[in-house]
Parts: sequence; C-alpha cells; structure tokens
Amino acid sequence: MDSYLMAALWSLAPTTVIAVLFFFVLRSILRMDRTERRHFAVIEAEERAKRGIPTPGE
Repeated sequence: MDSYLMAALWSLAPTTVIAVLFFFVLRSILRMDRTERRHFAVIEAEERAKRGIPTPGE
C-alpha cells in the first residue's frame, strides 16, 4: 500500500508544480499590468494638467 501511495503522489507532483508555477506567473503578470496602468494614469494626469485639459471625470 505504501508504494501505491508514493506512486500516486509522484504522479501528481508534476501537475501540482506546474499549476503552482502557472499561478505565480499569472499573478505577477496581473500585478505588473495593474502597476503599469496606475503609472500611466499618473503620467496622463500630469500631461493633461500641463495642457489645461480637464480630466475625463470633470
């Protein structure tokens, strides 16, 4: 029974590792996108203020 359990765990290990790696890669991509959008919004607001253009919400 012990060898069966170990074989089952070893057969699930690659799938689990790939799923965890995929999760962290996807999470980092989404965080980078969110940060980039935040920075772009700040830059856009600065440029609008320089030109005297109102923000879209005004």
